[in-house]
Amino acid sequence: MSRWICPRCDREFGRTHQSHVCIPGMTVDECFAPWPPAYREIYDALVDFLSTLGDVHADAVTVGVFLKRERKLAEVRPKARCLSLNLELPRRIDHPRISRTMRISADRTANIVKLTRLEDVDDDVRAWLAEAYDAAA
Repeated sequence: MSRWICPRCDREFGRTHQSHVCIPGMTVDECFAPWPPAYREIYDALVDFLSTLGDVHADAVTVGVFLKRERKLAEVRPKARCLSLNLELPRRIDHPRISRTMRISADRTANIVKLTRLEDVDDDVRAWLAEAYDAAA
């Protein structure tokens, strides 16, 4: 996957001159440093699974980590009570574990699931990640 690096903020994007808010990037370690270690373990399980599907770019910023293929497929955001996983899909997921959905464009819906422990990264979450990965091609 070819990526464009913004000369102002040094973050990587799928398209040259892609519209974005220039905020400084950071490392994944820096992003998770102030949070409980379980959050990093959950994040690692998500990324480990995605790496079995192919290349994934992690764009860490102060609010969390944007996971990208050709375009963003998910956001992982540490919160006070959970790790919020925002899956970007062409459909709404109708499942009790989805805490909220938001239409973000004509063909994309953000489906948010709250993760609090490593065991929350189960077959459902992996299936949704795989679908988001495919949709981000």
